Amino acid sequence: MMSRHVLIQQTIDNLSKLPDQNVKEVSDFAEFLVSKLEDRLLTEGIQQLVTKSQSFQFLEEEEDLYTEADLKEKYT
Repeated sequence: MMSRHVLIQQTIDNLSKLPDQNVKEVSDFAEFLVSKLEDRLLTEGIQQLVTKSQSFQFLEEEEDLYTEADLKEKYT
């Protein structure tokens, strides 16, 4: 497996051979990948905050409002 440095250098070498429009496409795609990564990291960070937060702990202690006896019809 090639190292990160070798892959980056290979990519730069290949980019230098491409016409401007193709370089723009590669740049746009790289920005898209970075944006996806940032979104994923942000989402994971928010999920960790919510998981560790006590804000919604009251929901765990909430009593059941309805039981099976409240059903008018039961599907199996």
